[in-house]
Amino acid sequence: MTRISFCASILFVLIATSCKTDHKKNFEISRSKELAIKNKVHNQLLDIEKEQGWSLLFNGETLDGWHLFNKPDSTQFSAWEVRDGMIFCNATDESKVFGDLVTNKAYENYELQFDWQMALRGNGGVFINVQETPEYKATYNTGVEYQLLEPEHMDTKTPLKRPGTIWGLSPQLNTVEANPVGQWNTTKIIQLDGKIQFYLNGILTAEEEINSTTWKNKIAKSNFKDAPGFGKVAQGKIALQNWYFESWFRNIKIRELY
Repeated sequence: MTRISFCASILFVLIATSCKTDHKKNFEISRSKELAIKNKVHNQLLDIEKEQGWSLLFNGETLDGWHLFNKPDSTQFSAWEVRDGMIFCNATDESKVFGDLVTNKAYENYELQFDWQMALRGNGGVFINVQETPEYKATYNTGVEYQLLEPEHMDTKTPLKRPGTIWGLSPQLNTVEANPVGQWNTTKIIQLDGKIQFYLNGILTAEEEINSTTWKNKIAKSNFKDAPGFGKVAQGKIALQNWYFESWFRNIKIRELY
């Protein structure tokens, strides 16, 4: 073997060893991320969150604390169920009792957070300040809607119907897209003394004040102008909408603000 051939052989061995080491490191990093995601605990509170006043609205196992809007006795026969640690809306099963899922309790000043996914081209919403009395046939008769939307849905191109908006009233304050089917989105809703803030994946998307002149003018020019109970109070129940598309929710937590 010539000296040049020997040096070339040594160089090849060093490069090959380096590549194997890099591959191993990349695999270990990737595997660590996989395990971190897989082992992340959902539907539970950290001790610091408990100290901060957070409480769970969903325990990952049952629908305790929730019922079907104006049909509490039909909740177990509805499209809403717990599946794999998530609240799942089996909206495509027509044998199920139709309706939105609402909290047993009403809330006024609070911060609400949750993760959600929609089916492909899915459309749905989460309502706040819902008034549950026999005179109102649907949650949207009174409740303000945080729009949930899968990016392939055609409403993504309509300013007042984009994800994170106050549906039909306020376009996104800051442009943000929802994550597509199969990926989680995180929503935050804050209501304090009548002021509402909506966030999608950490971005502020809407901000309004209930019963301000601006708010009343927007309602008067909207599809809600003939809905006498809509958007009138900054207190009520929280509702998950069944709008004919499958949807998933987890890590639903709330802390009341005083």
